[in-house]
Amino acid sequence: MNECVQEPAVITETQIQQLVAKAHAAQAVFEAFSQEQVDAIVKGIGKYVYDNAELLARMAVDETGIGVYEDKILKNKGKARVIWNNLKDKKSRGVIGEDADTNMVFVAKPMGVVAAVTPVTNPIVTPMCNAMFALKTGNAVIFAPHPKAEKCTEHLTDAFMKVVKTNGGPDNLIQMVKKGSIEMTQELMKAVDVVVATGGGAMVKSAYSSGRPSFGVGAGNVPVIIDRDVDLKDAIEKIVLGASFDNGIICSHEQFVLAPEEKYTEVLKAFMATGKVWFTEDKATIQKLRETVFPGGHLNKDVVGKSPKQVGALAGVDVPDTARIILLPAEGAGDKDLLAKEKLCPVVAILPYKTFKDAVDAAKANLLMEGAGHSAALHSNDETHIRSAGIELPISRLVVNQASSFTAGGSLTNGFAPTTTLGCGSWGGNSISENLDYKRLMNVSRIGKVITNKKVPTDAEIWA
Repeated sequence: MNECVQEPAVITETQIQQLVAKAHAAQAVFEAFSQEQVDAIVKGIGKYVYDNAELLARMAVDETGIGVYEDKILKNKGKARVIWNNLKDKKSRGVIGEDADTNMVFVAKPMGVVAAVTPVTNPIVTPMCNAMFALKTGNAVIFAPHPKAEKCTEHLTDAFMKVVKTNGGPDNLIQMVKKGSIEMTQELMKAVDVVVATGGGAMVKSAYSSGRPSFGVGAGNVPVIIDRDVDLKDAIEKIVLGASFDNGIICSHEQFVLAPEEKYTEVLKAFMATGKVWFTEDKATIQKLRETVFPGGHLNKDVVGKSPKQVGALAGVDVPDTARIILLPAEGAGDKDLLAKEKLCPVVAILPYKTFKDAVDAAKANLLMEGAGHSAALHSNDETHIRSAGIELPISRLVVNQASSFTAGGSLTNGFAPTTTLGCGSWGGNSISENLDYKRLMNVSRIGKVITNKKVPTDAEIWA
């Protein structure tokens, strides 16, 4: 009797399985590198982006079709500079600290392989930041880029690996998913040791559902309050700078201005005096723009990162080339107007307020509708008002007297950790309410010894 013999199925490794296996092998070698060897590579990655800022900015604009070339140059140089400046003196390998009072010794250990899911909005500085943090702490990294930023990511992966090899590092320490998909990214997130997800809400939720330790971001929707005691010219110039930067694709850029009602006209004049603002009070025109930015109540992907002129054209409104932002009066805060939502384009709403408490309440209403846990901005010299806003608002960072999009992610002149990943806490469905930095990508072993001459309290003293 003839029997049909079935050949055993040939099981081939997926691209993800191959990437992760290579990454683990590379990381095992890299783990033995000294602090000096690690820092040489991390510095080289940042310096590559700094030195090639123009080339990388042009690549990003050409591939993604969004943002502003000149702003991306500034972003590339600025982020490379500030992140390396923050990392260069930090211990992240071996013994990183001791506490004489508690007789503890702290030892840094890598997590292993980091999956870095990177967005179309920041196709250069986010992979750079992810790589610098991952390698600083002895890990390997695999990028999962947005499909519209794959060429940029491939270029960076190759360039960063040249830095690794020049400094004696192993092959495959930095890799990327090619011709990726949502399914491949999900497979990657489940296969690595830790995930950093910078992207849309669905992707971040998927990261937190991967079964791996994950760090994600939430939506931004930054309200900015102008207090009564500030130099209006200075405050408004900073707001325009922040809101217009890279055509509004920075998650921490100013979205909704709250101005004192008795100074409202003066504020508008100051905006117009910058020569960079297009403003209208015509309700029909405002409605056209509102419907263009939020058709059906949802953000129009076609306006993201586009110039004011391009946004205007989509609405059938003639906005001059000179405009860097479109400023529109809002009908109210929170659910009173769609313009109170995150816009990711250079369209900014403005609303007058009576008391400072009213301004904080309006800012809070916006954030609770969208953007809770992210950031708010305030221009004020009143410490009571500054602390009140910090206490009342559901935010992870309050940016005071600065251009928010430039500084919420850390700068040389504030204390926010330099990063491209801004945690939004439980408000935004995130595991951290701070700026992600390198410390989140390392394990720390704690060596605990008896505290010499420690006086042990009696029960009576404990319960006194």
